[in-house]
Amino acid sequence: MQKFPMTAQGLAKLEEELRQLKSEERPAVIRAIAEAREHGDLSENAEYHAAREHQSFIEGRIAELEGVIPSVEVIDVSKLSGDQVRFGATVTIIDDDSEEEKTYRIVGQHEADTKQGSISLSSPLAKALLGKSVGDTVEVPAPGGARAYEITKVRFV
Repeated sequence: MQKFPMTAQGLAKLEEELRQLKSEERPAVIRAIAEAREHGDLSENAEYHAAREHQSFIEGRIAELEGVIPSVEVIDVSKLSGDQVRFGATVTIIDDDSEEEKTYRIVGQHEADTKQGSISLSSPLAKALLGKSVGDTVEVPAPGGARAYEITKVRFV
């Protein structure tokens, strides 16, 4: 069985999503389907088809979460330290071209969210950063050409 590294917060978030899908979303979509059936001819009932499509999405996500959660290997980031980039590190980098500073936390693939500043361990940027230290420069392949970043800070929180 493949293990997925994840922070305790990431696992809690997935477990909460699963709980919400099972206890709130699933019953709500079942009610919506029953209500849409009462409107008559199902072949031309857009509400019915939309509710069935939403039900399919919910059931698919439940199945995905039920497959991932038992395979999670929780890594306690608070016990990690050092100056090398690895799973759980919060890394501050500066783009060599634009001088723009960015901070990312390296997490498991199922908890990554770039809007929240977390990137997947398997992303090109994280792969380039792994094993590097403050002061190192990494080159990351990108669609518009390779980008270079300098690591300015590594911390574990």
